[in-house]
Amino acid sequence: MSRTNFNELLEAGSHFGHLKRKWNPAMAPYIFTEKNGIHIIDLNKTVVKIDEAANALKQIAKSGKKVLFVATKKQAKDIVAEKIKAINMPYVTERWPGGMLTNFATIRKAVKKMSTIDKMATDGTFENISKKEKLQISRERAKLETQLGSIADLTRLPAALFIVDISKEHIAVAEAKRLNIPTFAIVDTNSDPNLVDYAIPANDDASTSIALITSIVAKAIEEGLAERKVDKETATEEKEGTKASSREEASKLASGAKFKTTEDEEGVATAKTAVKKPRKK
Repeated sequence: MSRTNFNELLEAGSHFGHLKRKWNPAMAPYIFTEKNGIHIIDLNKTVVKIDEAANALKQIAKSGKKVLFVATKKQAKDIVAEKIKAINMPYVTERWPGGMLTNFATIRKAVKKMSTIDKMATDGTFENISKKEKLQISRERAKLETQLGSIADLTRLPAALFIVDISKEHIAVAEAKRLNIPTFAIVDTNSDPNLVDYAIPANDDASTSIALITSIVAKAIEEGLAERKVDKETATEEKEGTKASSREEASKLASGAKFKTTEDEEGVATAKTAVKKPRKK
């Protein structure tokens, strides 16, 4: 069963593309028609592409890996931050820091610096510095929080990227491609769908369209995380059950060996009695 349908996408305005003169010819397979100088996206194909992307993201989440969401445009940033924060995935909704992926070690250093500043605030270091220094450090911490706060828990490169508007986030797309990181994206008629691995043809400017598709994707990831949790619990139960069975089997073997030993001892005693020499008269 599909995760969405034609009518839902239609109501969200996902079918509206860009002006005809701004189109990218590579989007031709996903364009249904043109009306009043605006391209109309074929939503039947959008439904199929959403299912493909959602199922792939579900499997990534189920494997325990992270998906990084990128949406810095005004219409998308708050929507993505709200929906993705709820499923505990990293996201970038401010300016994309150059080298975020290709120079990940440096980004991790900046994140560690945030942790160091937080430690200074709790271990009494702030009490021994001047007000001016304290203010400078606090401002630096706030700046780092704005830029990198949402990726503080990202200790390794993400397994995939989900992008809203690949034309705007072209640097993120290029970095992911360079590192062979799978990319998922909402792609409008002014962009090239061949630049990403999973392109979802849809309006990437309307907040309703972004919210609907992001919700579907977030739900798929949530399902993957839930299945991972169930699998872990099942594996733990099976492991404990195996241990219990092993203990029971060992106990049975021990009891059988003890019983056999007793029988052997009795048999030896009987044999000794049978071969006992008769008394002399």
